[in-house]
Amino acid sequence: MNKKKQDFIEESEEKELYEHYRFVVDKGQGLLRIDKYLMDRIENASRNKIQGAAAHGNILVNGVSVKPSYKVKPDDLITIMMEDPVREIKLFPQDIPLDVVYEDDDLIVVNKPTGMVVHPAYGNYSGTLVNALLFHFEKNAGKNPGKLASGPFLVHRIDKDTSGLMMVAKNEIAQVRLQSQFYHHTIDRKYVAMVWGDLKAESGTIEGHVGRHKTMRKLFTVYEDGSKGKHAVTHYKVIERFGYVSLVECELETGRTHQIRVHLKHLGHPLFNDETYGGSHILRGTTFSRYQQFVNNCFKICSRQALHAKSLGFDHPTTGEHLFFESDLAADMQELIEKWRNYAVHKLLDP
Repeated sequence: MNKKKQDFIEESEEKELYEHYRFVVDKGQGLLRIDKYLMDRIENASRNKIQGAAAHGNILVNGVSVKPSYKVKPDDLITIMMEDPVREIKLFPQDIPLDVVYEDDDLIVVNKPTGMVVHPAYGNYSGTLVNALLFHFEKNAGKNPGKLASGPFLVHRIDKDTSGLMMVAKNEIAQVRLQSQFYHHTIDRKYVAMVWGDLKAESGTIEGHVGRHKTMRKLFTVYEDGSKGKHAVTHYKVIERFGYVSLVECELETGRTHQIRVHLKHLGHPLFNDETYGGSHILRGTTFSRYQQFVNNCFKICSRQALHAKSLGFDHPTTGEHLFFESDLAADMQELIEKWRNYAVHKLLDP
């Protein structure tokens, strides 16, 4: 594969699912319709796309949603969120089992298994969650012919090797309304992770801009000075301590690519068996061969980063009802936790 196509794949896999922009109107700006103002400043933004954003309440001036006819004034603070551009990838249904947690006419919540990619991309056209959802929607179309799903429309993603809860919209209106909740940080998302080391504090908050690494394009890193990347906040608390590793709960205030993995590495506690961010070799413990064999067996049990999307809460895009879902940890993480728990209880760790 040539470098140009590889770069495209990386960008498409890591791109956020919606675009948002922020503008402060110049002091010398004359009165101008906001749709015209934004068309002049956002590359490849059509008038229909901007007006669609306004129709869904996603153009804000000084924190208040406005219509396309609003006339901008000097010092106005404008924020806008628009749908992600459609990728030119032909999608097809596949009969892949799904663990459906909730479903109605507007959305579906699934418990994604580890190893499943969310969306097809160049070089990876099949076996994804989207392929499975297309089949699921077609299979169930006859049960409610008046409410056929036109999706799936992605609202967010979780990494291929992360298990757990994920929601997908069935129509564009639901997609935009759910994305708006992500944009305004009103989604409740909690993850469970096993990390290397014994955290000093029982709980805490990690803040630091997350952006692409300067030299290693596949990696993300923390820029403490805010010079690059996007603002990111992760709250954490320790669930259980096993000596050389800890089980933690992470609550996302923002949703950046690889945020939990990058933030915990920055804290000095990479995720257990996270090959990308340095957690796939022994970082804490002894040199005893018995311990090394134990850890290697743990790597085999959970052959991916030990991260699970445990809970998901949001307001329904049509009814406004608050929905909340929880899922059991994936089997490999349950077995991993039990193995470390037994190891600690039987005092096999060195003093």
